[in-house]
Parts: sequence; C-alpha cells; structure tokens
Amino acid sequence: MHRIAFIFALLLTSSSYAATPQQQLNTLFDSDWQWSMRRSPESATAVGDNRYNDRLSDASLAASLAANAHQAQMLAQAGRIDRSKLSSQDLLSYDLFVYEKKKNIKAAGFYPYNPSPLTQLSGVQFDFPQLVAQMPFNDAKDYRNYLGRLRALPKYVDGVIAQLQQGVKSGWMAPKVTMSVVPGQLQEFVAKLDSSPLVAPFNDMPASIPAAERAQLARQGWQLLQQAVAPAFRKLENYVSNTYLPACRDSIAASSLPGGAPYYAYKVQENTTTDMTPQEIHDIGLQEVARIQGEMKQVMQQTGFTGTFAEFITFLNTDPRFYYTKPEDLLAGYKAIIKKSSAQLPRFFAQIPRAPVDVKPVPAVGAENQAGAYYEPGTPDGSRPGYFVANLSKLDTRPKWEMETLTLHESVPGHHLQTARAQEIKGLPEFRRFGWYVAFGEGWALYAESLGSEMGFYTDPYSKFGHLNDELFRAARLVVDTGMHALGWTRQQAIDYMNVNTANPPHDNQVEIDRYIVDPGQALGYKIGQLKIKALREKAQTALGDKFDLRRFNNAVIDNGALPLEMLETQIDGWIAQQAAAR
Repeated sequence: MHRIAFIFALLLTSSSYAATPQQQLNTLFDSDWQWSMRRSPESATAVGDNRYNDRLSDASLAASLAANAHQAQMLAQAGRIDRSKLSSQDLLSYDLFVYEKKKNIKAAGFYPYNPSPLTQLSGVQFDFPQLVAQMPFNDAKDYRNYLGRLRALPKYVDGVIAQLQQGVKSGWMAPKVTMSVVPGQLQEFVAKLDSSPLVAPFNDMPASIPAAERAQLARQGWQLLQQAVAPAFRKLENYVSNTYLPACRDSIAASSLPGGAPYYAYKVQENTTTDMTPQEIHDIGLQEVARIQGEMKQVMQQTGFTGTFAEFITFLNTDPRFYYTKPEDLLAGYKAIIKKSSAQLPRFFAQIPRAPVDVKPVPAVGAENQAGAYYEPGTPDGSRPGYFVANLSKLDTRPKWEMETLTLHESVPGHHLQTARAQEIKGLPEFRRFGWYVAFGEGWALYAESLGSEMGFYTDPYSKFGHLNDELFRAARLVVDTGMHALGWTRQQAIDYMNVNTANPPHDNQVEIDRYIVDPGQALGYKIGQLKIKALREKAQTALGDKFDLRRFNNAVIDNGALPLEMLETQIDGWIAQQAAAR
C-alpha cells in the first residue's frame, strides 16, 4: 500500500514538473478556489456555486488554524512557479495571488482566529437571513439543502461561541459599547422568527413539488426552526448577555488590542492597500473636510438660505419636505434613479455588464443599526440579480437629498456595475472575478458618485449639497477612524466631530462611529481609493490630451477586477502608453 502511494506521488511530481508555468498557475488557482468554496459554503452560494447549499462553514478554532496553514501552503506552492515565464494577465494574477496570501498570513500573525465573529453589524443574526435570501428554491432538492443548513446552525453557533470564548482568553474582545446592542438583536431575531426571511421559503413553495412533499418539507422546516434554530440563538444570546458582554473591553481603539499600534497599522494597510501612516491619512482627512465644506457653503448660498451652516444642516435634517413618509415611496424613488442612471451608462463606458440590479429593503431585524443602504452582488449566470438594499427604518433619517449620490454609489455606475463587470470578464481566474479590496471597490463607488454631475444628476442644489455631504462624510472618516484607533480620541469626541462637520443625522453618525470601532480601518478605503482613481484620471487626461476617452478609461479601471491601488496604477500606466501609441 505504501509503495503504491509512493509511486502515485512520483507520477504527480513528474506531471507537475512537465507542466508549463501557466498550467501550474491555473492548477494552483483552481485548487485554492475549490478549497475556498468547500471551506465557506456561504461564499459558494453567494457566487452561484450551489454544490454546498446544505452546509455551513466550520466555525471552530481548529478550522481557523487549518485555514491559516492552507494559506502558507498555497504561498509555498506559488513560490515554486517560475514567475519569469509568465506574462500579461497571468503575471498579474500571480502577483495578486501572492499578495493575498501574504496579507492573510500577516493577519494570522496578529491573531489566528476571527477577531470579530459577532458584532452589532455582522454575525449570524444578519448573515444567515442574507444567506437564505441568496439560496435557490426551485425544487425539492433546494428545500432539502435548506433543511441541512437549518440542522447545521446549532454547530455553527457553537463555533461562534468558541471564537468569542477564545477572544476573552486572549484579550481580543469587542468593545462593550458596541456589543451592548447585540443581545437585543438576538432576542428580536427569535421573537420575529415566524415572520422572518427564514420562514419565507416555505410560504411560497413551487407547485412543481407534490403537495404532500411540500407539506412534509414545510413541517420539517418549521420543526427545525423551533427546535434547532431558536434554541441556538437563545444559547448565543445567553452567552453574550451573561458571560461575554461583561468581559468585553471598555476601550474602543484597535491599538488597545494585544496587537497594539502595529495591528492598526496593518488594518490601515489592508484597507487602503497603501503604506500610508495613520497620521498621514488623518491629515489628508482634515484637508479634504475643509475643501469640501467650502464647496458646500457655496451651494448653501444657492438655495437662498440665510442662516449659518449649522442652521442649514438642522433645516435639512428636520424639514418634512426632505423625507418620505411611506417606505414604498422611498423604494420607488431609488428605482427611478437607477433607471435614469442606467440610461446614461453608454456615454461613460465602452463595455457595460448585462446583469440587472434591483431594489429591496434591508431585513427588519437590526435595521436601525445598519447604514442607509448597501449592495448585494448577483451571480454570473443571472439566476440572482444584484440588489441595492435600502434601509426603510426611521424614515425621518433617510433624506431625499442624499438619494441620488447613495444610489449611484451602491448600484450603477458604482458597486453593481463594477462587480458585475468583473464577474463577466472572460479568462480571469475566479479569485479575481469575485475579488474585493476596500480601497478599490469603495474608491470606485465614490468615484462613480462624482460622475453624477456629468450624468445629469445633482441639478437641484439640495441634491448637490447631499452629494458633497457624502463626499465630506468619507473625508471625515479619515479623521475619526485614525483619531479613535491611533490618536486617542474618545467615541463621543468622534461622534461630536461628525455632528459638527457633516450634515448627517446624529443617529446615523452614531451608527457610523460604532461601525468604525468594530471594523478598524475599513472606512479609510473609500476616500483613499477615490483620490487615487481621480489622480489616475487626471494623469491620463494630461498624458493623452485630445486622445483621452473617458469611456475607455473607466473600463480600463474596472476591467482587471479589483486590484490593490499600486497594481491599479501600474495597469493604468500601461493603458496610457497603449492609448498613446495606438493613435
């Protein structure tokens, strides 16, 4: 038996040695991608791979350590490929793959487990309903898969609890101020279980499934919801309320975690894909806040308002004319903006993705602690569209004057166009078609907002003010995120800064500050990415002059999938040279 295994290993080694570097690379990419789909069935469902729809991820500590070992193994295998024999997209894919693995290994060096398995913005109370909404429910097999996931949920929750317990032991706990709302979210989840997205699939089952089987599947589903899911959530809520929350840290700074200041520096690097220091980013934020506020004051004068800037902000946040009173009207308003922006896309892009984007509401549970909207990607095969997910809670904090810029950011030409285009590009390995870097993705979406003026939006001064306020909002993030995590700011100091310097409703500012506390550095990617893309556009316009084509430039930015900013600049430099030589 051992001799057979030895001979088989020799055959594999010989085959690998004979393969070209390109073939070795493709094999490595496919092996890693298949591993990632098995390891994260939720991610597989999200990208339209339904092979593992009856499973959930292994949330155990052992699984985290195994995943870290896998990253090191993949990096070692990449190192055995002759990079000098690669060219063009293969070379870019190789460098990006190595970049990813090194980043993951560096993160594990700070903490080998998940430092945030449960927060007020993410965790099983949000992720599981979203997963169910992404699953297909076309036949009995799809429903049996769903039953499998319901059965798997208690074990998954046990893994989350184990992660939280390990965090307490090692000092990687959540801040008490943000974790305090989570028990209420878990309680609300159980209280509204019978009307939640988890029940919805059983309320509208396909007629192609025999009636008796439909009844049996629905009965089994309801039993699992009551006997497995609800007890698991109660168990998690009990642990958080009675054990975890009392042990949570009073500090809010990422630099106060065991990783210290180097950990926050890593988070800055991860989210901006640059080597900028927190202080450098803080200073850029202050400069951008001052610049944008100057433009906003000019727009305020155009409205005829005669009070102070602070009084104008109060007016915008309280006058009923700026708010819908019916959720359906807010949804309809978003859809109208998407229709208008979609019609303008041929003027700004040489190639446009086919995938549609639709609008749906944020799930009710925990909505008040969520942002105004977010984007959910669709699937490459079109079986699920991309979604602009709109928050319909607290309508008096969802002003009309921010709707245009918010919609352009989350749908087209923002997140939906960029992610759908990446999914449809032929020849790219899967990890690039579905890749994500905050500085690139959010930087693109913020850049996409700036296209609004050229697309015929922001003609109303209030809407123009809203657009500038959203840009100001992203600039202020540079100040408060670095302020809290590196410069000793308190939570209240950060909230006060946002309230004084932006037109956002105070409730939204509090939600946002708490978001930055639990996800350090993430908020920095938006403005840093936008500034880089705008600088690259200016570089291209200067270099090409009359040869500059905005449509081709915009596609050049997104047609390689998501990239770290340094790699993006290299690609755009190459594109500029090609354009200059071609004409």
